[in-house]
Amino acid sequence: MRSTEDLLKRFVAGDRVALSRIITLVENRDEGYAELFDRIFPRTGRAYRIGVTGPPGAGKSTLVSCLVQSIRATGGTVGVIAVDPTSPFTGGALLGDRIRMQEIGCDEGVFVRSMATRGSLGGLAEAAGDVADVMDAFGQDVVITETVGVGQCELDIAQACYTTIVVIVPESGDSVQAMKSGLMEIADIIVINKSDREGAERIAAETRSMLELRRPHAYARPHGEAGRAERPGEPPQVARESLGANGHRINGREEPTRLQVPVLQTIASRREGIAELREAVERHRQFLSASGMLERHRKANVEATIRGVVDLELSRKVWNEASVARLHSLVADVIEGKKTPRQASDEIISLVGDI
Repeated sequence: MRSTEDLLKRFVAGDRVALSRIITLVENRDEGYAELFDRIFPRTGRAYRIGVTGPPGAGKSTLVSCLVQSIRATGGTVGVIAVDPTSPFTGGALLGDRIRMQEIGCDEGVFVRSMATRGSLGGLAEAAGDVADVMDAFGQDVVITETVGVGQCELDIAQACYTTIVVIVPESGDSVQAMKSGLMEIADIIVINKSDREGAERIAAETRSMLELRRPHAYARPHGEAGRAERPGEPPQVARESLGANGHRINGREEPTRLQVPVLQTIASRREGIAELREAVERHRQFLSASGMLERHRKANVEATIRGVVDLELSRKVWNEASVARLHSLVADVIEGKKTPRQASDEIISLVGDI
């Protein structure tokens, strides 16, 4: 208990070593982590959360590094969670993002933490949301989560963060590839990085056209949807679609619940386009705040977190020693045609009784 009190006191005082230690406890789900997390959680709710995702090789880490430096230039403190995939064979992870972010790693106003997915689906490590809360409680003004670049399954990032940046490159494919749902539908900002490469203008035009075509059919999200794109340098515009029940009043007039998704071109290795990206993030933040959607998104995120914890705890209670032992015999019954998977599942659940 004494060591926990000391750790909390140092954490509240801004000790980065204490921050690192608490993140380790939370990430590993070590004994006592839950009580410790419960004590620091009331300090959360102040950090603005940004998600950065996209395919491997898009230059996400370099882009994040530049974005962090842009935020730091305004005096804001930043926490970065860089998630790398875990090998399904060895269980290991490269965690190379930290190497690519060495330029910001020595900044006292920046804290970078690499994490492995440990088999979690959706592009985020299971504990990534809790780690973001810890950084929030520590007092970081912005928390940026860079997710695994594994394709269209990275939808958790749209729920965990307020502004989602999707990074692609000129080689990302033709217009048919651009029409894919997944990544494009979660984007609040689309960045075409490495725009000095051939085909950058073409993929930018195709992406804008894709967004224009998709706009009437975009599904509702708590924090922004796909709309007509802005080009770099254009003033922010708002889609003028029928509002219906989803309209909000902003500055005394009805506005839709979405901003048009800007398509920006950057060359992160030369820091080109970073200022425009920072401005786009700020415009989106202001829109969410003014429309009330920022608070709605936080409530939705908290609800999802509660559901996730309940699901995890129920799973742990279901899969006790008795149910695991019964599972092995039920597998044989299913293979031999004596039971169906549904019947076997019902029997497992019946062993648990009232939870």
